[in-house]
Parts: sequence; structure tokens; C-alpha cells
Amino acid sequence: MCSQPRFRRCLVVAAAVLVALPAVSLAASKNKGGRPLANEEVYRCRDAKGQVHFGQNIPEQCMELDVEVLDENGRYLRTIPGRRSMEQVTAQKAAEDAAKASAQRDRTLLATYLTVADIERLRDQRLELLEQQSRVTQQYIVNLRERESRLMADVQKYRPYSDSAKAQPLPDHVAEEIVNTVNGLQVYQGELAKNTAEQDRLRAEFGSDIARFKELKGVK
Repeated sequence: MCSQPRFRRCLVVAAAVLVALPAVSLAASKNKGGRPLANEEVYRCRDAKGQVHFGQNIPEQCMELDVEVLDENGRYLRTIPGRRSMEQVTAQKAAEDAAKASAQRDRTLLATYLTVADIERLRDQRLELLEQQSRVTQQYIVNLRERESRLMADVQKYRPYSDSAKAQPLPDHVAEEIVNTVNGLQVYQGELAKNTAEQDRLRAEFGSDIARFKELKGVK
């Protein structure tokens, strides 16, 4: 307690403390950038039923919704997009990209071809190249199958395929040739399948181009 002679001095000290307290409190409530700390922000959203949810952390009901961030005085700061909004943005972006790609395709068709016959001519040229490759691959497969049949007939003379007591073990070079033949068949059969798939893709792609070209040109 302050004595009577020191009463005036105590009042001065108390007044100084009271003046300093608001400044200290304000400084403690702000970060280095002068903004309120994150735990002073309030999160708000409105669900499908129109009910509003608040919280110092994002409420569980708001996890998939747009969330508004408010300051400690209830003023709007920003919006955190929810999963549904992000999905809508992504879908809209995909639709815009598809529209741009379609417009670019139309411009390319009109700039590249004058008639439907031009498209058909290029289609036939590309298909002919693939068909030539296919015929060569098919001949390789025929030759490899003939070799495989011949080798499988030959191995019957060797153990363990032969029951003869005089049969010799299967020579390494014969075994190696069988392995190479089987592997070769697998490779060429795979190439033939890719070739067939590419022909189907080209036919479908050119068919679509022809239909769209006719539509753009008003040709039936």
C-alpha cells in the first residue's frame, strides 16, 4: 500500500501501467505481420439444409463445403473452396479444354482437306502401310511355326522325350533354338496384335474426321 506522502507517486505509476496494458495486449494478439493469429479466425459454412456452422477450427460439417474465414470481429477475410467446388472447377476446366480441342480439330480439318476424297486417300495410304507390315509379320509367324513343328519332331529322338535306351540327351543348341523360336513367335504375335489395333484406331479416327468434315461442309 502507498503511504500518504507517496500517494501521488503511486497514482502516476498505476496510470502508466494502465496505459501500457492495451498496447501489450494488442501486440500479443498479433503476429509479426500485424495480422490476428490463426486461432482468432472463425470458420463459417452453410450446409445443404441452410444451417450455419461456426468454429475456431473448420467444423466437421464443413469439410466438403466452401468455408468462409472471418476475423475476430466477424469481418469476411477469404473463402476456402470445398471439395465439391474444386470438383466443379475441375469439370468446368475439362469441358473448356475439350471445347478448345474440338475447335482446333475443326480448324485443322478445314485447313488440311478440300474434299472427303482427300481424307479417304490419306486413310487408305496409311492403312496400306500397316497392312504391308502385317503381311510381313504374318509370314514371319508362319515360318517360325514351321520351325517350331520341325524342332518338336526332332526332339522326340532325345531324352527325356524318347523312350529309347540309346537316346542321347537333348543337345544344348537344339534347346536354345527351341527357346529362341518360341520367344520369336511371342514377339511377332504381339507386333501383329498391335498392328491390328492400330488399323482399327485409324479407321475409327478417319471415320470420325470424315463425319465431322461433312458436317462442317454441309455434305451428305
